[in-house]
Amino acid sequence: MQKTLVVLVSSVMLFSCSKEPDGTTGDKAQEFINSYTDKYLELYYVSAKAEWEANTKIYSGDTTREAAAKRANEAFAEFTGSQEVIEQATTLLENKEELEELQVKQLEKILYEAANNPESAGEITQKRIAAEVKQNSDLFGYKYVVGDDTLSTNEIDRILEEETDVIKRLSTWEASKEVGVVLKDGLAELRDLRNQTVQNLGYDNFFDYQVSDYEMEVEEMVKLNEKLISDVWPLYRELHTYMRYELAEKYGEEVPEMLPAHWLPNRWGQDWSSEVQVEGFDLDEALEEKGTDWLLKQSERFYVSLGFEELPPSFWELSDLLPLPEGADYSKNNHASAWHMDLKNDVRSLMSVEPNTRWYETTHHEYGHIYYYIAYTNPNVPPLLRGGANRAYHEAIGSMLGLAAMQKPFIENLGLIEPGTETDEMTILLKEALNYITFIPFSAGVMTHFENDLYSSGISSDQFNEVWWKYKTKYQGIVPPSERGTEYCDAASKTHINNDPAQYYDYALSYALLFQFHNHISKQILKQDPRNTNYYGSKEVGDFLYGVLSPGATRDWRELLQESTGEEMGAKAMLEYFSPMMDYLKELNEGREHTLPETI
Repeated sequence: MQKTLVVLVSSVMLFSCSKEPDGTTGDKAQEFINSYTDKYLELYYVSAKAEWEANTKIYSGDTTREAAAKRANEAFAEFTGSQEVIEQATTLLENKEELEELQVKQLEKILYEAANNPESAGEITQKRIAAEVKQNSDLFGYKYVVGDDTLSTNEIDRILEEETDVIKRLSTWEASKEVGVVLKDGLAELRDLRNQTVQNLGYDNFFDYQVSDYEMEVEEMVKLNEKLISDVWPLYRELHTYMRYELAEKYGEEVPEMLPAHWLPNRWGQDWSSEVQVEGFDLDEALEEKGTDWLLKQSERFYVSLGFEELPPSFWELSDLLPLPEGADYSKNNHASAWHMDLKNDVRSLMSVEPNTRWYETTHHEYGHIYYYIAYTNPNVPPLLRGGANRAYHEAIGSMLGLAAMQKPFIENLGLIEPGTETDEMTILLKEALNYITFIPFSAGVMTHFENDLYSSGISSDQFNEVWWKYKTKYQGIVPPSERGTEYCDAASKTHINNDPAQYYDYALSYALLFQFHNHISKQILKQDPRNTNYYGSKEVGDFLYGVLSPGATRDWRELLQESTGEEMGAKAMLEYFSPMMDYLKELNEGREHTLPETI
């Protein structure tokens, strides 16, 4: 996950460009853009550093860092949302035919930023600042308690991946959701404040605002996500049946009609892959032997082997990559993220890396974000356009490199398994399907529809859990282990609902893009089977990736995809990758009852 800064407002005028410049409309636009960019970069960096401190050191009862982040965000937002900025950018765009394409894109970016915190929203946006900072602190400062034990999120994840005692699984899963009780009222307040803020500049609601970044309407975005679900649904249905029967046998229980949430190896049921172990393909022992330092540096060596530069020394000096030290008197954000602190050369990552398979894949993913930042930090990309071609591109690149790093020839090359190790290729593919395929109904279905309802339908806080589990049941075939009352808000236990809001469809779209890019690299560049590739050391792959990454947001994302792969966005490449799975799963599921409908 890349870190997106929260953009908010305060009360002190920080920017003025009132002097009417001489020259053409293009000259006037460039003078305005240059002046805006200088101040934007200054305040962005201050805000990023304050947010970094607030996320890496959370002290119970000490709001010093929260207050600093609030002040920095207010200053940044007051500038980006000032009425003067809005008026000047709007006026210049009225004559867009006289402007260069990059000038138009930058002015549109300026207005998009302004819409999230317009000066006209006044007190509303200031309230949102305080609410977002508090929600973040409540989320990442929360202590998860099971019985007499306080557990980290790493420990909760480990229990849900490994524990076979259903009672212990239940208590751990329930403990992981208690944070939602604390966050429920804050989420309701944030929903209202986010909506009111963007409505000041004409957006229907905050979900509508976020979707507009793709130059799409909400209905179009929802339909695209539903198409992804319907495309993978026949395979997901088989995976759902497989898991119901396999887990029932594992836990010694009756086969349920729907999957109980606490049976699954992930707190949100979004990734089931750890349930399948591939003989000869277990990396945990080898990674534990190699250690955390090796894992962190090896992920860098992968990118260097493709022709990218080593990470700057400041990355290693300033990042926060390890779990909290024993006895630490503070907490930190426990969700892996990558940060482009100054939109220049200060790149960092926030993780809690341990030497295991999950973190091996995660480090490759997060470094993908970092190398994306580095690639588009070049003279051809103005700072305001230093972002992904769209938000999904960022996630796609990170996830694709995570997939590549898990393929057999690649890990043989690293010595994590012995060359020539016998493995069952269908079992490997099943494990991957339990990650990539099962994620689509969660991301494109549950998260996208819940957040659309949250921001556009005005559901009350007492309806949050009912709506969440309605979509969990419909799109994933997952049900809570027991009645979940109105006091709960299980959706809010998902980080993104709170602090990366109304854009989880980015991840769904990124998986479609991931397989489109991977399919092209495998077949057209490496001339290898997409299920059995080794990117390592291929400068041609590095050149292709740099060609996709380096334009940043200066290009239309649809055009860039068409030029890169010859395709429009869709699930075709993903379905092709997993095509051997259908017959295999039907054979495994012979005689078993399917409880999900044939179509959705």
